[in-house]
Amino acid sequence: MSTVRGLIDRLLLICAVVAGGLVPGFIAQYRQRLGGRLEQARLDLAPWQKIANLFFGGSLRKLIQFHLASRVRPFHAEGAAIRALVLNVRRLQHDVAALRGSLYHQVLYLVLHPDPGMVRATLSDWDPTFGLTRQALLFAALFAAAVWLLFQGAWSAAAAGGRRLRRRPRARPRPSRQSA
Repeated sequence: MSTVRGLIDRLLLICAVVAGGLVPGFIAQYRQRLGGRLEQARLDLAPWQKIANLFFGGSLRKLIQFHLASRVRPFHAEGAAIRALVLNVRRLQHDVAALRGSLYHQVLYLVLHPDPGMVRATLSDWDPTFGLTRQALLFAALFAAAVWLLFQGAWSAAAAGGRRLRRRPRARPRPSRQSA
């Protein structure tokens, strides 16, 4: 049984190092996709900003309020669309800024605030790359150590549970009473 555990142990450790080393590359590609989406949103907002510059002193908020105050339905709907675009640009700017920190902050931010659509899109086009920076290699080692420790704990708990079950005395059947 110790041979099987050793084999699983080593295989898991190698897979965990590789998986941990792939995370920085995934985050870099996610960040690039996010930056592209932000750039497109800014390009989409640019014509509205020009209109705001001409008629509202550069205030997009005033342009949006002007549109929303209109009783003409298509014009009112434009105001809602412009507001959604402004909010999207702000959210994307926040996400891009959050992914500029250290690798550990990026991983934490992505785990806590993922954009499911962006994650799926990144995964569909993902070219696995193994990070060779000091931070990436350290992350791979720490990730592997965490996975390995979880495995060790789970294996030990399962083994201890199995030993307890084997040690437990079996209940002997009681002799049945026969009536005379």
